Amino acid sequence: MVSALGSAQGIVILLLSLAAFAAEVFALVDAMRTRPDAFVAAGKRTKKFWGIVNGLATVLGFVSIGQPWFFSIGIFAIVGAGIYLADVRPALRQVRGTGGGQHMGPYGPW
Repeated sequence: MVSALGSAQGIVILLLSLAAFAAEVFALVDAMRTRPDAFVAAGKRTKKFWGIVNGLATVLGFVSIGQPWFFSIGIFAIVGAGIYLADVRPALRQVRGTGGGQHMGPYGPW
């Protein structure tokens, strides 16, 4: 009998779950390093809320590493971290002054 991680599909699941776990850890570390007042200034939920969301996402992501039957749990985990990284983190960077004030494209600001 061939194990799930021995097949090509198992390798793909392992690589995807490792990449997702790395993003979840990055989101958790970024949220924990940010001042609590920056979340309020950016008009987002509190640091405690995003710490819990990202902490839970990291735990679920760790549990689902390389496990095909837990892959759907890993999807829920990356969604939580993805929302933080796509919506909250850019707003926090703008409040902190590290996000750059104006985006420049090849033909000027956008």
